[in-house]
Amino acid sequence: MAGTVLSLCELSVEAAGRTLVDRLSIDVAARRIVGLVGPNGSGKSTALRCVYRALKPTSGAVLLDGTDLTSLKLRDSARAVAALTQESHTELDFTVEEVVALGRTPHARGNHPLTDREHALCRQAMDRLDVTHLAHRSVLTLSGGERQRVLVARALVQEPRVLVLDEPTNHLDVRHQVELLSFLRGSGLTVLTALHDLNLAAQVCDHIAVLSSGSLVSSGSPAEVLTPELVRKVFGVDATVVRHPRTGTPQLLYDLAPAPTGTPAPADAHLEGPHS
Repeated sequence: MAGTVLSLCELSVEAAGRTLVDRLSIDVAARRIVGLVGPNGSGKSTALRCVYRALKPTSGAVLLDGTDLTSLKLRDSARAVAALTQESHTELDFTVEEVVALGRTPHARGNHPLTDREHALCRQAMDRLDVTHLAHRSVLTLSGGERQRVLVARALVQEPRVLVLDEPTNHLDVRHQVELLSFLRGSGLTVLTALHDLNLAAQVCDHIAVLSSGSLVSSGSPAEVLTPELVRKVFGVDATVVRHPRTGTPQLLYDLAPAPTGTPAPADAHLEGPHS
């Protein structure tokens, strides 16, 4: 693919006799957002771990600008790939601005303090993620959503070639989900992300790769991929696909299954409403 920055090439991961990812190939073009979707256990997080080098593939490779990431020094790959993982956390009593500044660690020059430019990068990232007002708060006092936004800011400060996000909207309320994905949509960053919410994925991603049992089932634009047939096959639910009235992106309306015959009625079902 022309302009490809990141490529997963025939990537496979095996552990404890199980194949977690099976010959997965995905290209991520410059300044595009590629989303991995699929049920729990489909291999999304495992594939991402290979990209940010928390896991070594059994076979295949992850290429950055055509170079196998495993051939790079960890410091060099950390400068190029920033990750927000599901396990990202900090138990140290750092302030928000200290945590965000840690994003500059791969670029550090010994014990030299941050430059004026780096301080400006930190301020800009905190502004973008709406955490500037938390700058002097301990991260240990933050809510899950606040901490998530701080960690995204830290990743931005890293100035990566590729931003890897594993369920970045976890813990975020609706407003901050929309703000984060709107930021990514207009950022010009090269992003590989795993998302559970198919409607959010349809709105933010240029390209979607659907995984099931570690294998690639379908890949293409949201409109090409998110069909009722695929959603039924991969996720086991029935859905109607409609077009967003303003953006035209596909959106799924899920059909709730009727309660099985013989399901007990709720405990208060016998109560009658007030008589008129």
